[in-house]
Amino acid sequence: MNLSNLKPAAGSVKSKKRIGRGTGSGRGGTSTRGHKGAQSRSGHSRKIGFEGGQMPLQRRVPKFGFKNPNRIEYVGVNLDVLQRLVEEFKLSAVDLDTLKSHGLASKNDLVKILGRGELTSKIEVKAHAFSATAQKAIEAAGGSIVKL
Repeated sequence: MNLSNLKPAAGSVKSKKRIGRGTGSGRGGTSTRGHKGAQSRSGHSRKIGFEGGQMPLQRRVPKFGFKNPNRIEYVGVNLDVLQRLVEEFKLSAVDLDTLKSHGLASKNDLVKILGRGELTSKIEVKAHAFSATAQKAIEAAGGSIVKL
């Protein structure tokens, strides 16, 4: 052991300099905040998206179109998916709980049955909405629909 490989004990040396403890500390005076301006004052917090006075991205990007706040979002389930479910699990009725348990819808989703594919099984389908083609196909196969 010699003087070149001595180290202080772990945790005994603090790495941060204490700010605002007089000019002799080297971090006194303005306490590393610079002179004047909002950032030198106490209680300053920058607005979200503030870019130093430059026009923020949120306002620079062009906006167009219309976003309907009253739009009703449905999760679509097609007839071919229903047919596959009926064949795999020998179902006679398909409702929200069935769709949720098979991962086709989530807890608060509204479900709409859509008309892609063919339905050959006679089943009762319960959902929030049906497309016209899906409704015709289900009834043509001898099944029934129930709107929730």
